[in-house]
Amino acid sequence: MAFIHYNANPLYKDTDDCTIRAISLFTGKTYDETFVGIAVTGFELKQVMVTNSTWARYLLSLGYVRTAIPNYCPECYTTCEFCRDHPTGKFLLSTGTHVITVIYGNYYDTWDSGNTVPLGYWSRKE
Repeated sequence: MAFIHYNANPLYKDTDDCTIRAISLFTGKTYDETFVGIAVTGFELKQVMVTNSTWARYLLSLGYVRTAIPNYCPECYTTCEFCRDHPTGKFLLSTGTHVITVIYGNYYDTWDSGNTVPLGYWSRKE
């Protein structure tokens, strides 16, 4: 399990677009494809693209499903621990205010978000 620096933003900006960056890596789409896809979803829903419900609807339309992480110990199950418990597969973690991609136990972000607390995760519907 390791933090891997990742920034898909074509201009290498690293603020306010974690959702686009993470979903881009998670889905295998380009940054621009992801940006437009979420923007169109927001337009259809008549809400801004950064709301959790907008990008969640986008992921649902691509066949992904969300799983809640049990709230047995708030603030104690971190991204690092999720990675340790999920050494295989591809996941998108949601903390409520941040989004992180996990691939084979490594987490990809523009900063070391290993101590963040995920509320749920997305994976491919099986």
